[in-house]
Amino acid sequence: MGAQQTGLLRKPWFQGAVTLLVVAALVVAPLVLPIPVNQSLARIGVFAVAVLGLNVIMGYTGVVSLGQIFFLGLGAYVTAYGVNSEWNIGLVFLATVLICGVAGLVVALAAARLGGLAIAMITIALPIIGVPLAKRLSEFTGGSQGTSARFTSAPDWSGLANDQWQYYLVLLIGGVTFLLVHNLVRGKYGRAFRIVKENEAVAGAMGISPYRYKVLAFTIASMVGGVSGFLYMVVIQYTSPETLAFHHSISLLASMVVGGAGSIIGSLIGGVYYVLVPNFTNDVAPTLTSLIQGIILLVVLFVLPGGIASLPRIVRRWTGRSSRHGAAPATPPPGTTPGTTPGAIAGNTTSSTPGSTPSNTPAPDEGAPPEKEVSP
Repeated sequence: MGAQQTGLLRKPWFQGAVTLLVVAALVVAPLVLPIPVNQSLARIGVFAVAVLGLNVIMGYTGVVSLGQIFFLGLGAYVTAYGVNSEWNIGLVFLATVLICGVAGLVVALAAARLGGLAIAMITIALPIIGVPLAKRLSEFTGGSQGTSARFTSAPDWSGLANDQWQYYLVLLIGGVTFLLVHNLVRGKYGRAFRIVKENEAVAGAMGISPYRYKVLAFTIASMVGGVSGFLYMVVIQYTSPETLAFHHSISLLASMVVGGAGSIIGSLIGGVYYVLVPNFTNDVAPTLTSLIQGIILLVVLFVLPGGIASLPRIVRRWTGRSSRHGAAPATPPPGTTPGTTPGAIAGNTTSSTPGSTPSNTPAPDEGAPPEKEVSP
């Protein structure tokens, strides 16, 4: 039964049907849900994209990065500046992605040759430097007070409320981003990322440059971070130096681990964790928020080392194992004894074993006297 269910889940038509149902549910949801729920779903989409960028560099390539929140904040600031300068919104989006990508490329060129704690220290420096830098560049960032940009009010022709319009923008842009990253990691670049993650020496022997692919992965992660920064301004419409704070980067890392490193679905689950779990812990015990989140993280690491996204795989493995152990032995056909071969059941067939007695010829009795030869 477990094997049949697994085969069904792998059929293209079944996967396509499930995908269509999920997309239809996501499209219809904001039309029937209240405003707070729509806003929460939009924020989940924003941070799911941020976790996706972190997954590209850490989950798939294995490069430690503790500064992903810097690119989200940088993208938010570029978006706010472009909107307040009355740039075309398409140009704002393009500038946000490109500026974040260039910043990531510069950091990657300097850090990708390093490994372990060295590259971790460099990425840690990004949010640590970013906060005071945002405060000093007040002409562009608004200083300590931050800056706002309201550009996502629903147009009259749409007939939608503001929360619904913002939700659809996040769904469209975030969905395209997830699709592009999904295709990337399933192709030759994704395979190269995994080889670099597993063993850099093997990757070099195969003609795959670890340095080049680390730089590529870091740059792509930075661009995805810029997309999440743009979406952040779509939903939140305000940013400040607090957006760049280092503890947000740690929260993104925890969200990736809980959701599942190296998993597209895990990035979505990570976005849910980032938005909903702090709200839940605040409702339970506001003074113990960090403690409860730490306990949740430890429980997931011990029970599901691969994150929540690995749960279906573990269930299938245990289901298959229990079905194998619980299977009843095959019952031999009537009139046969255990060990009888199919050739022995049919009376007109012969055994294929060399030196065996044909099945349609009675075997000589070992206790009977030998037959006398008849002379002609």
